[in-house]
Amino acid sequence: MSLDRITEALIARQPPEAQAIIRVLLAQIAALQAEVATLKSEVARLKKTPQNSSLPPSTQHPHARLPRQHKSQKKRGGQPGHAQHQRPLIPTKQCDDVQSLKPAECRRCGGELSGSDRSRCDIKCGNCPRSSHTLQNTGGIDWRVGVAAKRSCAELPPGVPLGQSGPRLVAFTALLMAYFRQSKRRTALFLEAILNQPCCPALTVKMQTQVTAAVRGAYEELAAQLPSEGQLSIDESPTKEQTSKAWLWVFVARSFTVFALRTTRAATVLDRLVTIAFGGIVNCDRAKMYWQCGRLQWCWAHLKRDFQALIDADDGQAKRLGHDLMRPTCELFRHWSRCRDGTITRLGFERSVQPIRREVDGLLLRGMCCGNERLVGMCRELYDHRAWLWTFVDHAGIEPTNNLSERALRHGVIWRKLSFGTQSAGGSRFVETMLTVIETCRQQRRPVFGYLTEAVAAHFQRTPCPSLLPRV
Repeated sequence: MSLDRITEALIARQPPEAQAIIRVLLAQIAALQAEVATLKSEVARLKKTPQNSSLPPSTQHPHARLPRQHKSQKKRGGQPGHAQHQRPLIPTKQCDDVQSLKPAECRRCGGELSGSDRSRCDIKCGNCPRSSHTLQNTGGIDWRVGVAAKRSCAELPPGVPLGQSGPRLVAFTALLMAYFRQSKRRTALFLEAILNQPCCPALTVKMQTQVTAAVRGAYEELAAQLPSEGQLSIDESPTKEQTSKAWLWVFVARSFTVFALRTTRAATVLDRLVTIAFGGIVNCDRAKMYWQCGRLQWCWAHLKRDFQALIDADDGQAKRLGHDLMRPTCELFRHWSRCRDGTITRLGFERSVQPIRREVDGLLLRGMCCGNERLVGMCRELYDHRAWLWTFVDHAGIEPTNNLSERALRHGVIWRKLSFGTQSAGGSRFVETMLTVIETCRQQRRPVFGYLTEAVAAHFQRTPCPSLLPRV
């Protein structure tokens, strides 16, 4: 029988007890029907994505599962027939100095070249037949082998870049993309509209590659220094490399920071960067890949949020334990703030924390033995590794939270939200390298533009990159 056929007349013919039961059930059915309608509308709203609605792409998680689309057979980049973008050469009359350069030896056999510069310059190789090794001047510094279509170019003088962009322009372009989080197209528009420098997105990619090569030596020097540090704050955040999942790792030392963009979140990243030679202390969250590092300091800010989740739970036992754990946690942060601002001494802080430490350990033991499935697992993990909760008490200079790495990671997270990740391995190397330079210069109070210009100039002159290790 449908609900429409249950009328008041039909209910009135029933015994009083049955009438009361029917009316209660009808009221519950009406409430459930209203709830179902609300949930249906919510499901319909959640099914909307940037692919099937006008929602902005930023509302979608970078690791969201997207519907399969037909893969295009076209290669990435410009397609045949697109308008060519090139910067014309500066007229010779506008140049301060003009130098005529020609190759000193044959590119194919290495033999000595002979000839003279005329309007059409033929330089012959004495070891090869003229028909296959005549070199023709095609514009000052470019010499082409006639038959084999090989190019023989003279080396540029030290400090002369391979393109038309100098160190300051290359460094400034990299900072526009990395420091100020502009897309390659908007960076090209800025250079053309404001600086009157003709530019296209492809040229910004070329300068991005130059900057990566210029500072990569300094990056690898910092990465090699990580195992010898006494303390590291480590964290990671999801991103993308092309269509694959990736993670942006950050390693914060006392005087420098290293970023690494990898396609895995596994402990193998720590094996390669921190290595087994590391003997210091790691500030981190409770992710298990960090456990192999040995001495840890688990983040109390993460723990505080976990305790708040217990307070917000519907389970009365969990709620009570959450309140009991939150009280000493707040007391712990109060004492830490007083120690950090100098109100109490370090010795006074250690004495004040001892009763808090005993109370928290006892509460974790209570939760571990309470029989509540929601509490047992979490409390057992915390109690079995309780030494990692109090490392900052036993070792001076250690923070109780992982805020250092989270603050360092924030710039990269905002960048990822704007760019939706990188499109190639080369782009990932640019991201990790530039983020390392930017954050390390901030820590050392060094001007990032000045350092980057110096590094690019050294790259053009084929000299070693200036170091980012702290100056003694």
